[in-house]
Amino acid sequence: MRLTTKGRYAVTAMLDLALNAEKGPISLADISKRQEISLSYLEQLFAKLRQQSLVSSVRGPGGGYKLSREPEAISVAQIIDAVNESLDVTNCERQGNCQQGQQCLTHHLWIDLSDRIHAFLSSISLASLVQQDEVQEVSVRQNSARELGLLDVSGVQ
Repeated sequence: MRLTTKGRYAVTAMLDLALNAEKGPISLADISKRQEISLSYLEQLFAKLRQQSLVSSVRGPGGGYKLSREPEAISVAQIIDAVNESLDVTNCERQGNCQQGQQCLTHHLWIDLSDRIHAFLSSISLASLVQQDEVQEVSVRQNSARELGLLDVSGVQ
């Protein structure tokens, strides 16, 4: 499986939103600082996430983004799909244009693997990630560092 930065960052940013939901709308600048993701990159990702109705924006002072549904109703696969990230492990198109317009010998094996990976990620909700002790520990550390001013504007400690 080849999951690129786009998909990983989208999942990370959405998990950050879920972890900090009780604070109200979260600014992309705050996510950028905590997760060390470029603000301009987050803006691109959140435009796609908003188009797919996974997040909604709140304008004005204290504005930012919030999840548009409960964390239990958002799967990791939905997030990756929303940013147009492919989970296809083949280097050929799903239609089978592997070898000069024909399917390669192992085409169906890799398509099956891609389908299973997608099914696995569909079974993981943001809520289930939020409940993991390891995720909670990292979130506490990130929020503590921010409150203590250990993260600068670029997000580097």
